[in-house]
Amino acid sequence: MTGRPGAQCAAEVATATLSRVPPTVRTLTATTRAIADPGALQAYLPAGDTWTAWLRRGEGVVGLGEALRFETDSIHEADAWWAEVCRTLTHTSDVAPGYGVGPLAFGSFAFDPETSAARSVLVVPRVVVGRRAGAGWITAVDGEPDLPPPGEPFGAAPDVTWRTGALAPEAWEAAVAAAVTRIRAGELGKVVLARDVAGTAAQPIDVRQVLARLAGGYPSTWAFHVDGLVGATPELLVRRERGLATSRVLAGTIRRHGEQSDEVALAQALAESSKDLAEHEYAVASVADALAPFCSGMNVPDQPYVLKLPNVMHLASDVTGVCDRGDDAAGRGASALALAAALHPSAAVCGTPTVSALGLIRALEQLDRGRYAGPVGWIDSSGDGEWGIALRCGRVSGRTVQVFAGCGIVADSEPEAELAETRAKLVPMVEALGA
Repeated sequence: MTGRPGAQCAAEVATATLSRVPPTVRTLTATTRAIADPGALQAYLPAGDTWTAWLRRGEGVVGLGEALRFETDSIHEADAWWAEVCRTLTHTSDVAPGYGVGPLAFGSFAFDPETSAARSVLVVPRVVVGRRAGAGWITAVDGEPDLPPPGEPFGAAPDVTWRTGALAPEAWEAAVAAAVTRIRAGELGKVVLARDVAGTAAQPIDVRQVLARLAGGYPSTWAFHVDGLVGATPELLVRRERGLATSRVLAGTIRRHGEQSDEVALAQALAESSKDLAEHEYAVASVADALAPFCSGMNVPDQPYVLKLPNVMHLASDVTGVCDRGDDAAGRGASALALAAALHPSAAVCGTPTVSALGLIRALEQLDRGRYAGPVGWIDSSGDGEWGIALRCGRVSGRTVQVFAGCGIVADSEPEAELAETRAKLVPMVEALGA
């Protein structure tokens, strides 16, 4: 895709940035043991926010405490730092290697580090508890792998008072109209504009309860928490597992109007919408172009399918590729985090061409997205992992919360309809916060 920043391959960037990684990284010793099915992983989360989570359909991984932490403005620097940690890591395990087994780094990255006050972060937990296909495991860093007791009961649902964010609804509609004018003038093909709402609760917000509500109410999404950012994203930026890279692209949305909605008619309307199909095509092309240099073979679907969520339907495509083997002794190739760096920002959250869309976002949104719409997920010591796009999410700090939603704007976009779409996309977080 023309205009994509960071076209230099991830391996070259990682080598170039390694010199900026601290020259000495504390050597870690990790032990992994199989355990009986631990049940609901969120039950082990302690009060406070010194924990991380990645959950879907009752499976996933949660991290407790921090063994190491790395803050940066660069995904490539984070990837190089984690590679250095793993180079000296000692790990013993009685569990076969696989999804989430062993020491992990959970991460959350700023959408636009050049303009954001938010720092990106990788956190290596002291303890990881995992569950998949009825099997459980626990990994401890510099300690014994003993299953922790359940955390304290969740607090009461917060009583949140909401207020307008960076732009009032009418001002945001005007920004959409301005973007449509620029698109129709041929300056770019698509731009994604986001808006926010802010809230204050009477008591500190128990993020564990927010996560549990999202995981239970939206089981087909990836519910996450890293460093105060909590959400449930339907969009998988990239998964790398045993040599296969997968990216789920969502672009093109229609609202569902309650349980009585005619799902067939809505799905058909979405699948036949020229506006939504054009938006989706841009997003798929950006992902395929970004993954191609790292893969020896790829499968890009000709047509999207309709993904149904409780509040909306999306056009969706799953792009897959066979990862090239690297030149190192292990032959691992680009890590999941390096692939995420190559994919971000995709047309699904930025637009196309990327440079033009990013410039228009900076001019029109008047919003610091922070880590909203940036990569969020985890990586293991072999380079496998899952990274989603931080959507349907909010930033929680004490009693305050900031929630985000965005829409893809193309030539046929209508400001009122796009505003209504953002309201639908805000529903998961607002409801999870007790409204």
